[in-house]
Amino acid sequence: MSLRRLILLRHGQTDYNLAGRMQGHLDSKLTDEGRTQVARAAPELARFAPDRLISSDLSRAVHSADEVAAITGLPVELDPRLRETHLGQWQGRSVDEIEVDWPGAIATWRSDPTWAPPGGESRVEVVARSLPVVRELDVAYGDPRSDRQGPDGEGATALLVAHGGLIAGLVSGLLGLPEPAWPSIGGLGNARWAVLARRPDHPRWRLAGYNVGANG
Repeated sequence: MSLRRLILLRHGQTDYNLAGRMQGHLDSKLTDEGRTQVARAAPELARFAPDRLISSDLSRAVHSADEVAAITGLPVELDPRLRETHLGQWQGRSVDEIEVDWPGAIATWRSDPTWAPPGGESRVEVVARSLPVVRELDVAYGDPRSDRQGPDGEGATALLVAHGGLIAGLVSGLLGLPEPAWPSIGGLGNARWAVLARRPDHPRWRLAGYNVGANG
């Protein structure tokens, strides 16, 4: 059975999201609304019948993954390579505060995936560390061109629980987009997801859904 589908879920709302502050590797917590969001999303995600459930080790992602695990019965596998972009000196600051100390830098960061915040990571670096997670799944499940399939005829599905910036970058990398085009893949809302799929006769990933949520 080969890996034919990836679901990439962003965590629920956090206290930093609510306050409008950049999180990066800071270990922020889900709000009550965030927990409600992921609880509402979990039954929808379970309909994909995932075979693996892998999460960033930051608690906002882990607690979101736990909601999916409670419905699917899958164990949550933690992988720090799925952490959000490290934002260096920007972590914990609002966009307005960053604009005061680094005028124009937010616009540069959003438009250039090779540019990193001071002391942080670029989008290109984030993709380089997260792509191996998917490649290792391919090794585990075998050649995506194989005609061996699961009982539903769709092959294996992996559900990754991560963060908005990482997911946008990982989708860009998996689709093979040129780096200048990466900013065209926007962020996800809280507890919303992207779907990538591929066929045995055309094993490149294709985007089957983006910013999908429990309410459409």
